[in-house]
Amino acid sequence: MRRPRHLSPEERSLWDAVARQTRRLGPEPHGPVEPAVLAAPPPPFAPPVSPAPLTPFRVGARADHRRADDLIAGLAQDMGRQSLNMDAGTYHRLSRGKLRPEGRIDLHGLTLAQAHPVLTGFILTSHAAGRRLVLVITGKGRPRDDDAPLPVGGGLLRRQVPHWLTLAPLGPLVLQVAPAHITHGGGGALYVYLRRHKT
Repeated sequence: MRRPRHLSPEERSLWDAVARQTRRLGPEPHGPVEPAVLAAPPPPFAPPVSPAPLTPFRVGARADHRRADDLIAGLAQDMGRQSLNMDAGTYHRLSRGKLRPEGRIDLHGLTLAQAHPVLTGFILTSHAAGRRLVLVITGKGRPRDDDAPLPVGGGLLRRQVPHWLTLAPLGPLVLQVAPAHITHGGGGALYVYLRRHKT
């Protein structure tokens, strides 16, 4: 066991000089100093919530891709699951194709790398011009392998554009995204309802 080291005379005088220059930060204690209260221990780790049971699937069975597009974020397709950010009456007229888009852009045929900056510029320009409703044509995309065990839908743009519309710099400008009426392109196009431009 190591013996404790004692301060040399030079170290002791240096320590005393430093101690003389210090001052108390709190009030002078009147009586014995209370020991510091220890923080409460953190709560025990909660076990993870078990996920919902999976639907049985046997090898060789075909996946049902019919409602895979309902999972696209930002679309007001199923009002029971999606929030409606715009006026209900206006949305009703929009969903019936009664509102006329004030601008449109066709991204059909572009790659994701080409489409993203084009879409961003179009939405920023439309918002600055005071437009409220614009039409974004994505195309439906070519169908993918229907025998895949998991949904692999076609139309990368159709899936990616709603996501881009929720991210900066477009997200704060977009009030609602909804599938277009058949008169404006149906499943291959999206209505983008913009917030009012603040002047």
